[in-house]
Amino acid sequence: METLMKPAEYAKELGISRQAVYAKIKKGILTAKEVEGKLYIVVDTAAKAQTAPPASPSAPQNRPVAPSSSKSSVLPEEYRKLLAAKEETIAVLRETVDDLKESNRQISTTLKGEIDLLKSAFSEMRSLYLHRIEELKAEEHACEGEDLLEADLKGQEEEERLREWISAKRFLKQQHSIREKERAKLLKRLKKAYKRGDARLCEIDGKLKIDVSQAYGDLLE
Repeated sequence: METLMKPAEYAKELGISRQAVYAKIKKGILTAKEVEGKLYIVVDTAAKAQTAPPASPSAPQNRPVAPSSSKSSVLPEEYRKLLAAKEETIAVLRETVDDLKESNRQISTTLKGEIDLLKSAFSEMRSLYLHRIEELKAEEHACEGEDLLEADLKGQEEEERLREWISAKRFLKQQHSIREKERAKLLKRLKKAYKRGDARLCEIDGKLKIDVSQAYGDLLE
């Protein structure tokens, strides 16, 4: 007759660990089956009863047992099974320790690889930032160069603009139709026009200047 036992119950009855029971199942020493999604050990109760030591109710309980003098005495079947189960438990534990060592080694290798990857990514990002900083510096220098060029162009334009202004005396000298005696009168007239706010006239470095691009017929008549 067969009965079903949970792995924990079977291990407790034999005095072994559950790892040893699962190892026996894996090796085919024990028969197991799933019932409603749970794993059970198939135990043959008839074979178990045959291997169990016979009970002797009529034997006296406190009767001393004479020690055996034979060196080739064999341990009872249950003791041998218990020792075998203990050895299997030790073997399972050793395998577990080896698996843990291997897992730790794999974890260490993985972590080292991740650290190396982070270092590489950090180095790459640092290189990109340094390159970008150099680009910004170059752009800043270029902007400064453009500002200097623009200032230089403005200075040249200002010089060109100033070149259109000549002194009033020179202007009068260029007017060949005007006599020298009349030039003094016209110079005074030009100064008065400047004081009145005539935009055609200006004062640069304390000297009266005239915009030659303008007409001065009204002042020279």
